[in-house]
Amino acid sequence: MGGPAPAVAATRSAVRESLTDVVPDSGPVLVACSGGPDSLALAAATAHESARRETPWRAGAVVVDHGLQAGSAEVAAQAADRCRSLGLDPVEVARVQVAVDGSGPEAAARTARYGALEAAARRHGAVAVLLGHTQDDQAEQVLLGLARGSGARSLAAMAAVRGVYRRPFLGLARDTVRTSLADLGLVAHEDPSNADPATARARVRHRLLPALEAELGPGVAAALARSAALLREDADALDATAAHLLDADLGGGSGPLDVGVLARHPAAVRRRALRRALVLAGCPAGSLTRDHVLAVDALVTRWHGQGPLSLPGGVRAVRSSGMLALVLRPNDPPPNHT
Repeated sequence: MGGPAPAVAATRSAVRESLTDVVPDSGPVLVACSGGPDSLALAAATAHESARRETPWRAGAVVVDHGLQAGSAEVAAQAADRCRSLGLDPVEVARVQVAVDGSGPEAAARTARYGALEAAARRHGAVAVLLGHTQDDQAEQVLLGLARGSGARSLAAMAAVRGVYRRPFLGLARDTVRTSLADLGLVAHEDPSNADPATARARVRHRLLPALEAELGPGVAAALARSAALLREDADALDATAAHLLDADLGGGSGPLDVGVLARHPAAVRRRALRRALVLAGCPAGSLTRDHVLAVDALVTRWHGQGPLSLPGGVRAVRSSGMLALVLRPNDPPPNHT
């Protein structure tokens, strides 16, 4: 009797390799399953691996119902039923309220979804939450970051492992993942929003990436994903160096920063340390732009007597006597770091 089809074997192997460090009785693995093709293929591969005699972990699933489309509750219930039929246990549906704000509906839905997944992980004592992002998703993320003029950290896109989250399919092409679904005879729900040209991601997926493949040849998505992996290594190294600079040489950023110490370091390290110090001082990370960091950096490298800088969160940057102080403006409440 032959083994599984190549695409099925690839998805199962990806899940197995992603969870090699899980120790026995350390808690369940949860699949974040929307019922779409990629997450359903992930659920199927995870269920198969969980059932193997030598596997030290059990697997369940969480289906998040965002309530943004008519019939979403029915779609979520069907996804949960499919997960149960695959043998996953426990399986639960988490219904969330999406608070749309200035960040846009896609970002708001993502915030609500991850909040629900984290809550489910705590409830079940999960050792990992698996996400179905593929190599193509990674490539799309890189292109969106390029369009925004982002730095290395953003262009590094998604990590294969970050905290409780793991992305076993990040090295697999979307076609491979979806072929595995067809090979298993499973039918997934297709979210119509994924093809909505009103969203930038849909335009990248259905127009830009195919155009790049047509003009530059096949393999563009894989090349972009490799670039993301290389940039992630670089960004991790620079972030670690900046953290060491701040913690070991600048008192952890809790007091005035020595301008001479900062000036001796390359811009990429120095500006990361400054950004970290600004956040610690009370600047909201989401409001802190590159222009803010560059303006503070100018107090270090292009000092000509300029006055204090007003920054997000009520923080003020002041240079005096060779020291850079990051302080709250008078009458501003202290930052909440809880």
